[in-house]
Amino acid sequence: MKIALMDSGIGLLAAAAAVRRLRPDADLVLSSDPDGMPWGPRTPADLTERAVAVARAAAARRPDALIVACNTATVHALDTVRAELEPDIPVVGTVPAIKPAAAAGGRVAIWATPATTGSPYQRGLIRDFAAGARVTEVPCPGLADAVEAADDGAVSAAVAAAAALTPADVTDVVLGCTHYELTESPIRSALAARTGGAGLVFHGSAEAVAVQALRRLGVAPEPGLPRTGGLTVLRSGREGELPAAALAYAEGRLLAGLGAPVG
Repeated sequence: MKIALMDSGIGLLAAAAAVRRLRPDADLVLSSDPDGMPWGPRTPADLTERAVAVARAAAARRPDALIVACNTATVHALDTVRAELEPDIPVVGTVPAIKPAAAAGGRVAIWATPATTGSPYQRGLIRDFAAGARVTEVPCPGLADAVEAADDGAVSAAVAAAAALTPADVTDVVLGCTHYELTESPIRSALAARTGGAGLVFHGSAEAVAVQALRRLGVAPEPGLPRTGGLTVLRSGREGELPAAALAYAEGRLLAGLGAPVG
């Protein structure tokens, strides 16, 4: 079994690590776009063109499924990627976990990029899945870039700024960018200092998209299997290695075979 994941950068690590935990026997193809990142500031048409190129590079490795492990690419390019690859290759998108966060009935904060915060897309998700819930949209300028660079100082500064905009009585936090799931610990620490941290629940997408990919393939999670799956890294279509920044995170070290399972 081979599962491919795509993103502009290392935001795909969280979902890739989730797939690795659930199916250690699966071969993984990580397809990113260092030549074209970041995707967020691009026009929808330009972003879609870059995303399709990254998807084609992954598809050339003949995966059984492709995960679009990027919220922005899912918004703008998912339909185009699906039109090109399906039904031969099932394509799974990434949607912020607003529905399960709102279902808990508490006060929800959605941390997302400035471009996504307040967007018709995110407002639509809130309308459809969090009607009646108390929801605060929290823009996180610079956080994805800081995570991509593994710049601890910049991550701390961006997290502190976003935490200051988060209501003190928040109970559930949606990590609305795949990059943010790599830095949950600093986010948790910053919010604990602001809210007291009692019962604070974080909602990411990595586990859900990994499970959905397996479901589309008709296979079950079997985390106890021997780790026999390989790893292929494509950087703007060129085969290479995980970037150094990826190894700053537990998920990247897991994929590289340098650490124990995460989570």
